[in-house]
Amino acid sequence: MNDRLSGVSVFVEAVEADSFSAAAQRLNLSRSAVGKTIARLEDRLGARLFHRTTRSQTLTEDGQAFYERCLRALEELRAGEAMLESGRKEVVGRLRISMPVLFGRRCVAPILLKLAGEHPKLELDLNFTDSRVDIVEDGFDLAIRNGPLSEWPGLMTRRLSHQRMTVCASPEYLRSHGVPKTREELLEHPAILYARSGRIRSWLFPAESGPDAEILPRSRMRFDDLEMIADAAVAGLGIVWLPCWLVQERVRAGSLVRLFENERRLSFDCYAVWPKTPHLPLRVRLAIDALAARLPAATGL
Repeated sequence: MNDRLSGVSVFVEAVEADSFSAAAQRLNLSRSAVGKTIARLEDRLGARLFHRTTRSQTLTEDGQAFYERCLRALEELRAGEAMLESGRKEVVGRLRISMPVLFGRRCVAPILLKLAGEHPKLELDLNFTDSRVDIVEDGFDLAIRNGPLSEWPGLMTRRLSHQRMTVCASPEYLRSHGVPKTREELLEHPAILYARSGRIRSWLFPAESGPDAEILPRSRMRFDDLEMIADAAVAGLGIVWLPCWLVQERVRAGSLVRLFENERRLSFDCYAVWPKTPHLPLRVRLAIDALAARLPAATGL
């Protein structure tokens, strides 16, 4: 029975990873081990599950039908495990979470590491990427996402915290160039802007009513890395608009000064997102609760 279940899980992983090599990497197996497992499964079933060529693999008609049945069976197994786990006090098993790179490293990961320290049998598998992952297809228990969420069937969400943006510059820059008093005066100062995939991000300021005010200062420096933008500001190269959690240590150290303190600042929400399931595993629930309790203190001054 164990061999059968092992073969099924490897088969499903091979389908979802779209290659034996990628499945092997996810499962910490060799490619040949994955191939042999699939071959044994095909022999046992008496059916070919994949069309194989040197460059690709696609499901056969039998393989597609078997894959759909396997998904339903594995979902039932996961629900059963979650139901049993919810009655335990001890947290065990692997927790696979995806999160943005810098925000995850600075704010999210320290909370999860503390949680792992409190529960020695909890396994962490953390994925740091600024690309949007498919939580279900990529096999994540949980994802952390910033900003507005689009509707997506089969997913659950919980608001964890909000992040505020702030305008900053170094004391040396302000002594040399003066302190801008209004948003309009920002246009007279050089800025260090965030740009990604050819798109430059404007600075947004909340309005009393209607849409946010949008400003795009002049700039000779554009980076796709927020940490680099903060470092350039400390070096006195311009004014920046960054999340409070990123600049708070520099502000406390005196290497950056926040501007427009009396004005409203743009804020956006941070969410936990996870696949909808009849029984949420204890390890996932505890991770969400820990983040909801501790993340607000980590995301702003």
